[in-house]
Amino acid sequence: MSFRVAALQFQAQPGAAAANRAHTLALIAGAAARGARVIVLPELAISGYTLDRAALAAAAEPLDGPTLAAWHEVARRLGVVIAGGFCERVGEELANAAVMVGPEGLLLHYRKLHLFDGEKAVFRPGDLGLSVADTPFGRIGLCVCYDLRFVEVMRALALKGADLVVVPTAWVGGFDKVARDGDGLIGQARGAIVQANLNQVYVACASQCGATPEMGFLGSSLIADPYGRILSGPLPAEAAGEVVAEVDLAQAKQAQERSARIRPRQDRRTDVYGLRLGAETL
Repeated sequence: MSFRVAALQFQAQPGAAAANRAHTLALIAGAAARGARVIVLPELAISGYTLDRAALAAAAEPLDGPTLAAWHEVARRLGVVIAGGFCERVGEELANAAVMVGPEGLLLHYRKLHLFDGEKAVFRPGDLGLSVADTPFGRIGLCVCYDLRFVEVMRALALKGADLVVVPTAWVGGFDKVARDGDGLIGQARGAIVQANLNQVYVACASQCGATPEMGFLGSSLIADPYGRILSGPLPAEAAGEVVAEVDLAQAKQAQERSARIRPRQDRRTDVYGLRLGAETL
């Protein structure tokens, strides 16, 4: 089975939830019209990426709020799967959250496990674990931005059966000492590509771009295949745009056996080490 994935790069305006939501719906419709069946939006695509708690609170909503309703309606109407980030209101707290929505409704609800820098002063830590969902387009896992810096995240999603991992991001500087390395890739993009290869999964990252008075984004939205090859992207830091690639589920399975004696999943030494998710050992 093969299908088209699109990762949509744009800048969401901080605090402007209604306008940002309408913008996502227009972008989703455009990507679907061009054949995309799985569509990935950036981190905090509805609230905008900001560390201004007042702006975030003004744009925050519960899980069953207007964004989930709007994305579900367009997913049902167009027959697509949508993943993207929003600011979730959880009681009196805020969460850097993401959902994956399909024609039948909510598929995954995720809260960013690893908060980056100033996010720690604004958001509650993620508490929903790591999950994958069966969709009309294979098994898909979901994480957010800085989560990719922790190799256990992608490995856990792969071991739970993900064929594709979708990653809403708002990549900014502050982790690596250089903005881009000699090959032109930012460290975040390279990490995603390497992990696609090591975990034998497709990876689709959708980042914010441009700059606000508060910070500048690095763009670099991309799609990589299970062999670590860049299929589309990375996009430049300053430009909104779209990366699109064909995903072949058979290739994700084939990548798990590189030869009769090179089988990355089976070659793991689980007698020596393991990965534990709550009470589950992978």
